Amino acid sequence: MIADLPFTLAALRQAYASGLRPEQVVEEAFRRLDATGDPGILIYTARDEALAAAGELGAYDGRPLWGIPYIAKDNIDVMGMPTTAACPDFAYDALSDAFVVAQLRAAGAICLGKANLDQFATGLVGVRSPYPVPLNAIDPAIVPGGSSSGSAVAVAHGIASFSLGTDTAGSGRVPAALNSIVGLKPTLGTLSATGVVPACRTLDTVSIFALNVSDAWDVFDVAAQFDAADAYSRNFVKKGGLSKTLPLRVAVPDARTLETFDDDIQRDHFHGDVAKLAALGCEITEIDFTPFYDVASMLYQGAWLAERVAAVGSRLTEKPETLHPTTRAILEPGLDLTAVDAFNGFYRLKALQRQCENALAGIDAICVPTIPHFVTVDDIASDPIGPNSRLGTYTNFVNLLDMCGIAVPTGPRKDGRPGSLTILAGKGEDAKVASLAALLEAGDVGATGWTRDKIRYSEPVIGEDEIGLVVCGAHMSGLPLNGELTGRAARLIRKTRTAAKYSFYALAGGPPKRPGMLVNTDTGGSIEVEVWAVPKSAIGGFLAGIPSPLCLGTVELEDGSRQKGFLCEAAGLDGATDITELGSWRTYLEKMGKTG
Repeated sequence: MIADLPFTLAALRQAYASGLRPEQVVEEAFRRLDATGDPGILIYTARDEALAAAGELGAYDGRPLWGIPYIAKDNIDVMGMPTTAACPDFAYDALSDAFVVAQLRAAGAICLGKANLDQFATGLVGVRSPYPVPLNAIDPAIVPGGSSSGSAVAVAHGIASFSLGTDTAGSGRVPAALNSIVGLKPTLGTLSATGVVPACRTLDTVSIFALNVSDAWDVFDVAAQFDAADAYSRNFVKKGGLSKTLPLRVAVPDARTLETFDDDIQRDHFHGDVAKLAALGCEITEIDFTPFYDVASMLYQGAWLAERVAAVGSRLTEKPETLHPTTRAILEPGLDLTAVDAFNGFYRLKALQRQCENALAGIDAICVPTIPHFVTVDDIASDPIGPNSRLGTYTNFVNLLDMCGIAVPTGPRKDGRPGSLTILAGKGEDAKVASLAALLEAGDVGATGWTRDKIRYSEPVIGEDEIGLVVCGAHMSGLPLNGELTGRAARLIRKTRTAAKYSFYALAGGPPKRPGMLVNTDTGGSIEVEVWAVPKSAIGGFLAGIPSPLCLGTVELEDGSRQKGFLCEAAGLDGATDITELGSWRTYLEKMGKTG
C-alpha cells in the first residue's frame, strides 16, 4: 500500500517502475501532512501546483529526481509561490525559481510547498515565527530546531523525500539531530544562493534534509551546479560519489573540552559513536576544542551580527514591530557596531583560524555531537536566547571556518531520545564526510516508524528479459542522448563508479560531445557511470546506432561487479582530450560550459 511506502528515492523509483504515478505520491504526501495535525509545518501549501506538476511529468524519462516530492524553506524562492521568510510584512510572490530550485525542477522534482522557519533564518530553536510553531516530529516537548524547522519536521514525518533548508549557524544540522534525520551542510558556494533571502550572505548555504545519507547525496549531486550570477558561487570539482573505503584520521574533542552541559547521557552516546568510528578503522585523535568554541562565539558578534542587520535592511529601524520580538532583540545591538568592530572581528577570526588549522594538522575529518544537549519548549519560554546559543556549540564555527559537514542519526540514546553525530571536513570534502556518515547512520527514521532496514531498499534487479548496460557519457540521465534509452523502456538501476582502472577521454567531433573510456590498469582512474537495464528486444536497435570508435565491452565497477558497457577503441583517440583526472563526464561538461 502507498500509505506504507517510504518516500526514499530508491523506494519511489521502484514503485514508479511498477506503475505508480506521481499524482498518487503527491496525494499521499498531503494525506500524511494532514495526518500530523500540525498546522505549523508549512507556511504555504502547494497542493494544486504539485498535482499539476505531477501530471505534467508524463512517462518516466530517466531524470534523477523524476516524481520525487520535496519542500523548500520559505526563504527560498519557488516560482509562483509566496516567499515570506516568516515575516508577513516582507512577503512577495516569487517570479522565478531560486537557482537551486530550478536545478531540482529540471531534474523532475515536485515542490509540495514552503516550510516554516525562525524568522529571517535567525535562530536554532524553530519557535521564532509569527505562524503556528512546528512541533518536533518525535517529541513535541522538545523544540523542533531551527531555523529550518518546518523543512526538517516534514521529512521526519515522511511527507517529503527531502527538503531544502539553509545553514548559517547550524540551521541545516540542529533540526536534523532533533528530528532524527540527515542534514547535509555543503561547502559554502557549492549550492547557489541566487533566489535565497540572506541571513549572513558571506556564510549562508542552502542545505538538504533527507531520510538517509544516500538520498541527501543524490540531491546534492543534482543541485550543486555553478551559478555565474551568484558572486559567492564556487565551481568546485566534485570529488566522486560515496565510498565505502575510508581509512581516515578523525579528530574529536578531548575529555576536558567535550561540552554537553552536564548531559551525561549525551556524553556517553558520543563516546559510543566514536568507538564505532574506531571500529571502522578510523584513527581517533583527541584535540583541545577551545579555539573552535572561540570561533563559534563570534557568529553573533561584530561583523556577522552587522551582516544580519544588513540583511533585514531598514526594517529594523523603520518597521521594528514587524519583527519577532526575539529576532528584534538579537539584531538591535548590531545597529551600534562600527566598521572598526567589523575589522577587529576579521582579525580575531583570522588568528583563531590559524589555531584551528594547527590543531587539525594531519587530520582528515572532525567528529562532534550535532547538539550538546536537548532543549525543550519550556526552556525557550523561560529564556529565549541562552538555550538557543548552546544548541550552536558544535555548529556555529563551521561556516566561519569554511568547512562542510553532515549530521547523521546514530540510533537512540539510553533515554530513547535520538542520537546524532556530525562529521566535518575542509572545503570541497563533501563526498568524504557523506561517505563516512553513510557508514554510521542507524536507528529509526524520524517519526515515520520505519527502520533503516526498511528504507534500505536493494537496487532494482535486472530482469531476465533485460541486459545491464553501463553508460558514461551523453546517454546518462538528463544528458542529450538519454532519450535513446528511455525511449526503449530502459530503466535506471543505479549511479556508481568504475573500478580505478580506466582512462577517460573527450573524443573529437560531435555534436553531441562524446567520451571514450579505455582500460588502463597503470594510471587509470575511477569514472562516474550509470547502470541501465535495457530490454533485450530493444538492445539490437540501440547498439546499431552507436558510432565508431565506441564499442561494447565488460566494465568493472567499484564494488567489483561487472556489466556490459561502452568502451572505446584506442585507434579512435586522435584529437581526443584526456580528462581522466575529472572522473566524470558531467564535470567535464560543467568545466567546459557545455550542455551536451
